[in-house]
Amino acid sequence: MSGKWLAIPFAVLLFLGFACNNREQAAIRQIDDLYNQLWPGNTPGGAVLILRGDRPVLKKGYGLATLDPTVEITPSTFFCIASVSKQFAATATLKLAQEGKLSLDDPVSKFFPHFQASFFDRITLSHLLSHTSGIPDARPRTDSLFVYHSTDVESYSYMDTLSFLNFEPGTSYEYMNPTFQLLYTVIEKASGLPFEEYMEKEIFTPAGMDNTLYFEQGREIPQMAHGYRMDTASGEWEEYDYGETTFFASKADGALYTSIEEFSQWEYALQDYKILNKEMTQKAHTAYIQTDIPETGYGYGWFVTETNGAPKIFHTGDNGGFKIYAGRYPESGVLLLIFSTRDFDRDATVAKTEQIMHTAGWL
Repeated sequence: MSGKWLAIPFAVLLFLGFACNNREQAAIRQIDDLYNQLWPGNTPGGAVLILRGDRPVLKKGYGLATLDPTVEITPSTFFCIASVSKQFAATATLKLAQEGKLSLDDPVSKFFPHFQASFFDRITLSHLLSHTSGIPDARPRTDSLFVYHSTDVESYSYMDTLSFLNFEPGTSYEYMNPTFQLLYTVIEKASGLPFEEYMEKEIFTPAGMDNTLYFEQGREIPQMAHGYRMDTASGEWEEYDYGETTFFASKADGALYTSIEEFSQWEYALQDYKILNKEMTQKAHTAYIQTDIPETGYGYGWFVTETNGAPKIFHTGDNGGFKIYAGRYPESGVLLLIFSTRDFDRDATVAKTEQIMHTAGWL
């Protein structure tokens, strides 16, 4: 112990400890009250995790995971995390690059030689990862069977004969789900394994995400929550996920189911460089293009911005009734997860939570 601490009387240290503990408990109560009001007990709800370093200061479920039967949400409840799934496909791509099995400068045409347009020679994997490819979302939307049930390969199949770009690759930003669906096949071709097998073996298992898995029709998902929306005509909640909303079944861009508990293991794996080395992790969390969100850029699978003058790396997810937020605050060692089974004012809720955390000295 250093001399400066020995010079402080024990009573003062004890007082400081009580003061810090009281401030933390007050912050936890404020945040708990915020989410109790957001998700009343007998309605579709959500789960919240706040991790400080390796210690969860709040880990709790609110409201219901399913209405019929009535099942309460717990920290072990599995949610569809929608577009937050993108960081997992991005990490797999970066891991394959780290191992020399592909390059981020590889053109899309290397993996999809059947695509007819010559501009796929100019679009790289880096462009796909950063939403700067210029590829339009021209998926057909007249066939209800297609929009409700299509897989990754089916969803991006319109690119076989695509004849135009929205902009020259690398010159602008446009958030695009189909370009992440291309990574499904890129990962398979570069690894030599089926997409899900590779993700389980090389991403989820090393991270300790033992039960995390992708949605597939007929597949049993442990402790699965459903998404819901309010029927304005009847005033009743109705299920709103697979079969009721578009493009729910494609995996690389948004069909991952996990819990706040298992996602915390992902945070540890990233912090400890279990999946990616430090260099690749920094690449993933570097902003390459300004997005349409003020003062926010996009890296490879993550948004990059600042809050209270410190870096914030985050992603949001929306699919059916599921509304998700996963935010990392690297300088403070804080992770904030908000997984919801219904719509809510995410921006305002995150801002309120961050303000409480900042006041408590967590950020």
